[in-house]
Order: sequence, then C-alpha cells, then structure tokens
Amino acid sequence: MEMDKSLTTHEELTSAEIGKLWATYMGNSMATRILQFYLQHVEDPDIQHVLEYAIEISEDFLKKITYIYEKKNHPLPFGFTKDDVNMQAPRLFLDEFYLHYLKYMAKAGISLYATAVPLMTREDTRELFTYCITKTVDLMNRVNKVLQAKGFIQTPPIIPIPKRVDFVKKQQYLHGFFGHVRPPHALEATHLHDNIENNVTSKTLLIGFTQVSKDEKVRDILVRGKELTEKHISRFSELLNRSHLPSAPHLDHLVTASNEAPFSDKIMLFHKIDMFSMKIRGYGNAISLNGRRDIGASAARLLLEVSLYVEDLGNLMIEKGWLEQMPEAPDRDALAFE
Repeated sequence: MEMDKSLTTHEELTSAEIGKLWATYMGNSMATRILQFYLQHVEDPDIQHVLEYAIEISEDFLKKITYIYEKKNHPLPFGFTKDDVNMQAPRLFLDEFYLHYLKYMAKAGISLYATAVPLMTREDTRELFTYCITKTVDLMNRVNKVLQAKGFIQTPPIIPIPKRVDFVKKQQYLHGFFGHVRPPHALEATHLHDNIENNVTSKTLLIGFTQVSKDEKVRDILVRGKELTEKHISRFSELLNRSHLPSAPHLDHLVTASNEAPFSDKIMLFHKIDMFSMKIRGYGNAISLNGRRDIGASAARLLLEVSLYVEDLGNLMIEKGWLEQMPEAPDRDALAFE
C-alpha cells in the first residue's frame, strides 16, 4: 500500500519520539567518541574494519536525528565532544575487548530501537528506527563473524535435543529452593548466559575506568560498580554451574596497565548509567521468561541492586553538573504560579 509521506510532515513529535530520539542521540554521541579512541590503537585489521563500520553507522544515526530535530526546531542535545576524549592517552584495552564491547553495545542499540518502532506515529521516525535496527543487526553479525573466526565467541550452554515432546506433570517444576530442583530450561540457561556475558564485558570496562579515573568520588562509585558486577557474575554462574553448565569466561586480562585517562569522568559515568540500565532490561527479560522460583528471585533481587546503583550514579552526575536533562512534560502546577 502506497502512503503519502506528506501526511506526517506536520505532525508534532510525540513523547515517545522525543524520548527515543534523545536517547539514541546521546548513546551514539557517546559511542562515536569511545570508538574513535579504540580505533586509534587497534592492530588487528579485521577488528579495525568492524570498528570503522560501527563509527560510520553511529555518525549516520546522528546526522539523521539532527535532520529531524532541525525540521521540528528541536534543540540539539549537547551530548559528548572531543573534550571528553584524550586521543593522546595510551591504549586501555586489547583488541579482543573491542569485539566484546561492540557486541554489548549492539545489544543495547537493538533493544532501544526495537522498542521504539511500534511507538512511532510519524513516518520519518518509524523509518529511522527501522533503519537503525537493520544497520545494528548487520553490525552484530559482523562482530559475531569476527569473534567466531578468531576463536573468541562465547556460546550459550549446549543442551541435548529432546527425544520427544513432553508436558509438565507436577508443580514441582516451578520449585527452586527446596526438594528436587530441575536443571534450567533452554531460555533460563540462555538468559543466565546472556547476563553473565554482559556483566563480564561491563566488569572489564569498569576495571579500565577505575584505573584511570582521578576524581575520588567517581573512582569510588566505579569500584563499587565493579564489585557489584563481580557479585552478579558469581550468582548467575552458580545457577548454571549447579547443573554442570559452563558460564562465560572473564575478560579481565584484556585491560592494559595504563592509568592515564583517555576518557573524561563525565563520559565514563554516563557510560555506566547506560550499561547498567541495559542490565535492568536484561534481568527483566530473564525474569519474564523464567519458570524456576530461585532464578526469578535472584534476578529480581539483583535487578533492585542495579537500580539503586544507577540512581547513585545519576545523583553523582547531578552533583557534578554533568547530567543532561531529557525533555519532559510541562509542570502545570509550577506554571500556574509563575
């Protein structure tokens, strides 16, 4: 069915469109700065090509969002600038880490863009986020191909193909704390692995960030995040290991010994808010697809810990004057007394 795009030309941006455009702009503004530093130090040509493609699509997304903002006279977010990166600093991570990092960031992007599409009412924003999904999935596929080719891929646990279709016969299937506890089903194992993989990448980034942060408050909260992440890796790994299923290996060795900061404290704190917010989504997915009480309870408890940590990160950014405010609805009560 052919549609006249002019029908949406004069529609106002909805809260969903304003919010998703803002989040996408901020995330890609951060990503371009981080990735440009990584690109400067990469040695492996295959990994270099993937980094170049990731920067290319992030810059492309920013241009397309800027065009929509200009059409609607929407102020451009400040985001991040060249002042947030010290391109003269020595490398902080080894090449392999760049692939794991890109996979994590692609997961975050796909999650953001996929939830945006059904909420878009304008043709231009719907096309934009559909395009973002397509390009980010392509990036994910390229990253996974290089990970596999170099032997770095972290696969979810392998379980046997069932011999027949079966049905659950007892409520005991849902137990997890007492009596016989069944092994994780396929999706429980999948999301335990996914959350471990995400946390392992997040912890590696935190190790690097804690090495280079010079502000005492920033360093302390990053150290706390590293310890929290290690705790969550241990808990999710334990739930897999009880059933003799493997968990993703750590990547701590991919951090160099440099303590010269390539990134500003502002961009590092924002980055961790972004990554820990993705953990909340990941834990929520695990809870929604879970059938065992102990797994669901663990994910719910850890989700709360992450939420409280993100709030503390936000409070510190506010204290420092670094937290850019997302557009919000008007405060009618305040307006009445102006």
